[in-house]
Amino acid sequence: MMRFGVEFVPEEPVEKIVNLASLADSLDFDNVWITDHYNNRSVYIVLSKIAEKTSQITLGPGVTNPYTVNPAETASTIATLDNISDGRAVLGIGPGDKTTLNSLGIEWDKPLTRTKEAIEVIERLLAGEEVQCEQMDKHDMKRAKLNFEFKGDIPIYIGAQGPNMLKMAGENGDGVLVNASHPKDFHFAIDRIEEGIEEANRSIEDVDITAYTSFSVAEETEKAKKAVLPPVAFIVASVNEKILERHGISFEKAEEIQKHLDGGDYGEAFASVTDDMVDAFALYGTPEECVRKIKELEDSGVTQLVSGSPIGPNKEEAIRMISEEIIPSF
Repeated sequence: MMRFGVEFVPEEPVEKIVNLASLADSLDFDNVWITDHYNNRSVYIVLSKIAEKTSQITLGPGVTNPYTVNPAETASTIATLDNISDGRAVLGIGPGDKTTLNSLGIEWDKPLTRTKEAIEVIERLLAGEEVQCEQMDKHDMKRAKLNFEFKGDIPIYIGAQGPNMLKMAGENGDGVLVNASHPKDFHFAIDRIEEGIEEANRSIEDVDITAYTSFSVAEETEKAKKAVLPPVAFIVASVNEKILERHGISFEKAEEIQKHLDGGDYGEAFASVTDDMVDAFALYGTPEECVRKIKELEDSGVTQLVSGSPIGPNKEEAIRMISEEIIPSF
């Protein structure tokens, strides 16, 4: 059975995000994910406010990283969120955004090692263990232990896109958050995830394979499509060249969009987004069109669909539309 989540970027006022998350909670969405970037509002403060105003939806960062925050601090924070949400916390963690980390003067070194080690530390702390003298490559804990009780069994979802990170996520994650919207990307991703699952002697049913999509739904296709142009421009400018090749998209055109974005010429960047780019990197359309596309993802092995930015031309209307006209089909 397909699960449905929704993502919010805390660049908007906290009260607005809390109200939208509360709406999703009342309409039986399964998960709410809040993005974690230093230049937006604090992810955990926003999640805490959401926890106070919701009763059943699972909530967590989508995703935090092991560079800007020590894993012990992440374990403490997510356990605290689990406390105040009465056991509804979930942790999304990944290697982070290279460009953002570089802007902070943080070297994006050994992302796979850092993420894997951080998850090990967090899991052990959440299990009540004292972690000390681990002799890890990047997270050498001298002595760390949580001194408070919480519900426990907080699921850990790993943000992954490259083949090695996807395999590691299959080995270690309760779920995998894949930033993609097209079946082609999931055919590739799930093969790698299954390699990790097999190596760890796990079952595919143990892992929630999540499509973290750039999503837009509206009553008219063109309105839905127009709303995804900005996020698709940023996606095209940042994805690996191999992913562009997978979708037959010119690297030169992607570079052109990157130059416009770097120069602050957003209008030109968005206008340079082609139909092929939108089809490759967004899931958009009328409710009926979205149902068809989500079923294709489900057939490829996806078990959770996250409606990420922009959600739709109007977020509140889109959330209601997803609940009333899309979720019932699954």
